[in-house]
Amino acid sequence: MDLKLRNKRALVTGSSRGIGRAIALSLADFKVDVAINYLRNRTRAEETAHEIEARGVKALVLKGNVAKPDHVERIFSSIEEAWGGLEIVVSNAASGVLRPARELTLHHFDWAMHINAAALLPITQQFIDLPSDGEKSMVAVSSLGALRAIPNYTAVGASKAALESMVRHLAAEFAPEGMRINAVSAGTVDTDALLHFPNREDLLESARQRTPAGRLVHPQDVANVVIYLCTEYASMIHGQTLIVDGGYSILA
Repeated sequence: MDLKLRNKRALVTGSSRGIGRAIALSLADFKVDVAINYLRNRTRAEETAHEIEARGVKALVLKGNVAKPDHVERIFSSIEEAWGGLEIVVSNAASGVLRPARELTLHHFDWAMHINAAALLPITQQFIDLPSDGEKSMVAVSSLGALRAIPNYTAVGASKAALESMVRHLAAEFAPEGMRINAVSAGTVDTDALLHFPNREDLLESARQRTPAGRLVHPQDVANVVIYLCTEYASMIHGQTLIVDGGYSILA
């Protein structure tokens, strides 16, 4: 099937590893030029960029903290200068402190909120004003912690719930201007992000046992749904959160 993504231009935040990397490479597989955003590890970002270029499309490597509006403005200015415009944005960059609520501070809470939720506002504001060749699509990456209680996930879970609410409100406002905004909520995915969970092994084993599909979610599973939401076949999907968890969340 021709997904009609060839020659489109995309930005994927937090795309040097894990789910973000899988999304960036999948876009490149469909002949989309991809801007890679990273915060700390330039080596991994450049490795991802080389893999994108090996697929015959353009790659751009951009450092920036999406929690800082001036960094976001610089990222989008660099893309406009290099490519002239943008059709796709995937907001994947995320962070947060994983501790019991008794050990959390408001600083921890604010940190998660700024990166995981509030950053979507300046990203959207910059994206809507950038030139594009046709309709624009934005996809935010969320997690099941927005809906379900997960140990040590209080601050991050609350920020993901806020993110999904922002997706709905922004989608309603910007749909008349030709921008679709949706979210993908990933189940338990064994990426580097899970290394920071003090109860990582328990989470993985619980997910394996409870998932009706019989396995953990892979980064590519999430990327596949993101790709779909970026196509014209999803043109009437606005403000929705699609859950990719192998059926985990439907169980009582």
